[in-house]
Amino acid sequence: MNRNKHVESGEWGVGSRYTPLPTPYSRLVSYSLPSPGITAADFLHRAQGHERFYWEDGREQITFAGFGVATELFAWGEGRYESIARQARELFRDTLVLNEQAPLAAPRLFGGFAFRQDFTPDNTWAAFHPAHFVLPHYQLVQQGDESWLTINAQLQPDEALESLIPQLHEALTARYELLLAERSRVNQMPAPVAVNYPMSFAAWEQMINEATIRTRTTAMSKVVLSRVCEIRFGERVNVDGALDFLAQKYASSFRFLFEPRPAHAFYGATPELLVRVNGRSLTTMGLAGSIARGKTAVADAALAQEMLNSAKDRHEHAIVVDSIRRRLEPLTDCLDAPDVPTVLQLSNIQHLHTPISATLRQATGVLPLVEILHPTPALGGSPRHLAMQFIQEAEPVTRGWYGAPVGWIDHNLDGAFAVAIRSAVAQEKRVWLYAGAGIVSDSIPQKEWDETALKFRPMLEALGMGNWELRMGN
Repeated sequence: MNRNKHVESGEWGVGSRYTPLPTPYSRLVSYSLPSPGITAADFLHRAQGHERFYWEDGREQITFAGFGVATELFAWGEGRYESIARQARELFRDTLVLNEQAPLAAPRLFGGFAFRQDFTPDNTWAAFHPAHFVLPHYQLVQQGDESWLTINAQLQPDEALESLIPQLHEALTARYELLLAERSRVNQMPAPVAVNYPMSFAAWEQMINEATIRTRTTAMSKVVLSRVCEIRFGERVNVDGALDFLAQKYASSFRFLFEPRPAHAFYGATPELLVRVNGRSLTTMGLAGSIARGKTAVADAALAQEMLNSAKDRHEHAIVVDSIRRRLEPLTDCLDAPDVPTVLQLSNIQHLHTPISATLRQATGVLPLVEILHPTPALGGSPRHLAMQFIQEAEPVTRGWYGAPVGWIDHNLDGAFAVAIRSAVAQEKRVWLYAGAGIVSDSIPQKEWDETALKFRPMLEALGMGNWELRMGN
């Protein structure tokens, strides 16, 4: 093995970024060690200037993070899900997973898909692809009081595993010591120099009115439409500080970071799980229908009840749940989806929420389910093909990865993906925020505009700009 390229134990360098897939004559080796006393935030901060990846499930209280590139997977077009699944299967087929007493520390691909299969990267999304996954060179997993560091490397055909293990151990030990030694950090938010909402309210109103006409005169019953906020800073966007804020303010969300090129980062805190698969066990949710939080407990409860009583919100929610049921029923032996939604309360918004679980007839991994479910009517519409066509015609700005599946795949091809809403894409000194609203036949443009302003707030607050949507959003 070329030690300088594949395993380095000094600083955080990981050698060539474009490490290819293992050749037929090499094997992926994954080696882990316990790492008490370090956090994902410390790990990511210390890895600034490298490719970085992060996933945290606030409900299950499990965190994954990674940096550097051991291997990258790409795919394009209609077959992108199948292509990534095939590449992942080939990658992990002969993987040597050492220290198997910590299964959560096993090798894990991080990444996602663009909202549309025909996505073409523009300037905003220059570092992203229609399907893009990374196996990090270094990984961290935390669950409860346990944390493990993992290194992923390649064993060449002329190299003995017995000679590689000491190198891996040395590299992990060095990383762990660096993390323990350098944990102090200051996250100051740069001041914005320009804030721009490209779509005027008049243009929004016209788009919403056209959508409601379509829902009354065609087979399209719902479509989700979005708008964008662009912010320019005098300094590089402080993604780490934004993630820290989101972890404190939106602790029960699914928080993520995909930074395939330094300073080109897609991140967010989404309440919506697209799908989680573990063997034959599947979990998903219906999440549609929104209302603000109240300033008092009484007002909060009154708003929640107003949403539950709203024919428009219940109709919008039912479209989502019914669609998920239809898509999953042919693949499952047991599907549990309650008939009456509950209310999911976040710090600034409330949603109608239906938890859905199922037992799959066959264990085929997570990606076939991602393909079947994306986009749900919660981010696309119904019927899917009509809604996607209208979105393409009506929205002036490409969505990129906004509203798309972002998550992880383990070496068994199981995994979890969230719907990338409440999100932003940062590029050096600029950041773009996205927010959308579900449009049905009785949607009112002003109310939908106000809803998107509410949905901008988490990412604006994370950038230290909590009140900007009130001043600039109209």
